[in-house]
Order: sequence, then structure tokens, then C-alpha cells
Amino acid sequence: MSTNEHKILLTPIPKRLKQARKALDLSQRDLGIAAGMDEFSASARMNQYEVGKRTPDYSTLKRIAKVLGYPPAYFYTEDDLMAEIISRISKISKEDKKGLLLKLN
Repeated sequence: MSTNEHKILLTPIPKRLKQARKALDLSQRDLGIAAGMDEFSASARMNQYEVGKRTPDYSTLKRIAKVLGYPPAYFYTEDDLMAEIISRISKISKEDKKGLLLKLN
């Protein structure tokens, strides 16, 4: 297994970035620019993140996540079901989150 293949297996970030970007029908360039990257390097940087060649630092991932409408935790979870749960819970009110937490106890 190559180093790049191994790195992709270690982090779900590339997969989640690509899924979230495509769901909004954004190009890599448009996403990168919206997240504050230089317009001339945005596409290349986003591509490197999506193929797992590089991993965005937390600050960069937070900006990307905000543009995509997901919490940063969504990009870090390996489990697809947990990613969906994180995504859905992030969209409910704080009070509803508290109520859900009480129900789980």
C-alpha cells in the first residue's frame, strides 16, 4: 500500500469533503474561495484535501465546514451512520439537543 493510500485510510476527511461539496454542487475552486483561499490556489488545495495528499489544519477545516453547512466533527468521524447523526443533530436547536440528551440518559 502506498503512503497516500495509507493516509486516506487513516482519515475520513477526504471522503466527507468530497461528499459534502458535491451535495451542494460546488466546484473545488468555488469551495476553496468561499472558505477564504486564494483564488489561484483554491482548486489545487481542495483537490489535495479530497484525494488525501494533504489534510487541512483545524482552522481551515472549520472554514470549509462552515461553507458546506456541517460541523467540523462530521469530517472526522469514520462511521457513515455517525456522520449522518452528527449532521442532523447539528441542525436542531440547542433546546432540542438538550432534550435529546436527556432522552438518551
